[in-house]
Amino acid sequence: MVRDYSVFLWLLKLGALVNLYFLLGTLAIAGADPLVLVPAQILFAVSAYRCLFPVRYEHNIVLHDSIFSSIFVTRLLATFSEVAYIFLFSHVLRVLNVDHVEWIIVLSWLMVGQVAISQCCVWTAILLEEFQYYFYEELGWFFIFAANTISSLYLILTVDALGGRKVLLVLNLSFGALYLPWQSLHLRSLRAEAREQDRSAASSIPISIRLADGLKRAMQVKNPRTDSASWGGTIGLTWMTAYWATLIPMWTYYIVRVLAPR
Repeated sequence: MVRDYSVFLWLLKLGALVNLYFLLGTLAIAGADPLVLVPAQILFAVSAYRCLFPVRYEHNIVLHDSIFSSIFVTRLLATFSEVAYIFLFSHVLRVLNVDHVEWIIVLSWLMVGQVAISQCCVWTAILLEEFQYYFYEELGWFFIFAANTISSLYLILTVDALGGRKVLLVLNLSFGALYLPWQSLHLRSLRAEAREQDRSAASSIPISIRLADGLKRAMQVKNPRTDSASWGGTIGLTWMTAYWATLIPMWTYYIVRVLAPR
């Protein structure tokens, strides 16, 4: 097992080139639906940044001890990016829901509501250093993609008049089949990590002081590390590579190409 991730973290920077290519490609598209185009562009720009300056929120882990490797700035950008691309995925369901099935419309908007709740959880985890909120955040992501998968399965079985756009439902189902089992393992590791955390000392400190200290810590503290444990091991490496550099950007770009006017 590889114990040092230096090479992997530097290779991750190639993902910035991929995202910039996709970003420039979307800028060249004229007349596309802004509800498709803008969320994708936000994702590409933020993912490129995260590939160049990777961080891990738990214990303020960074690759570079740089002003750009800020937990606070990265999380702020990621908040906009995650809400944007989940809105895009939910918008795809509504576009392909040509029969206007009401429960799919509701479920698609619940995806957006859940990603907002997950943002609150991850900010709470960062500012209070309460690791159990990372578990709740990721549990929300499990719900989001379970909803996406269930809705896609129903649409692919019941709707015929989709033409070439039906491939987007196939992609949703394929991702769900891979992601949901992986996320189950991820949730198990997060729960174990949360149980190991000692919160007895922090419990006596007023919440306002803890939030202020957490905000200062997120803005200033950087712990440069390259060991596998600090970056979450194989699960962490898989997550960073798929989310920032490969699978999610490519999937999003394909959505734009399918839904953009010819």
